Amino acid sequence: MTSHQSTQTMKPATAAKKLGVYLEATPAEFREGVVSRTELNALQAEPPAWLVELRRNGPHPRPVVASKLGVSIAGLARGGITEALTTEQIEALKQDNPEWLQKERATQAEVRKEAVRIKEKQAEKAQKDAQKRS
Repeated sequence: MTSHQSTQTMKPATAAKKLGVYLEATPAEFREGVVSRTELNALQAEPPAWLVELRRNGPHPRPVVASKLGVSIAGLARGGITEALTTEQIEALKQDNPEWLQKERATQAEVRKEAVRIKEKQAEKAQKDAQKRS
């Protein structure tokens, strides 16, 4: 019996998310079609000019904006940022460093510290458990 490998496709929104770009800023032919896994891999390996430009200057989707600002997506929302931002707008926010951004960065730093503490505690416990079994 021969097996046919079907072409795996995804919606443009999924592909945009995997590429880290804002869907509405992509070319119409990208938004209106479907993207195969092969096409996605090709876009990642050798990005066309439009993709390079979007990644460099935006507008960026909220997860990218949050990452560039060092806050969570929820922190963006609490700060009143609900739309995609360009690199220029992100840099302006960093320069202005409003109070909400300072607070959200501090919160994010605490979350990261706590995650490290929990991970270390779990590793310690795993090591003790392994020693008990030996």
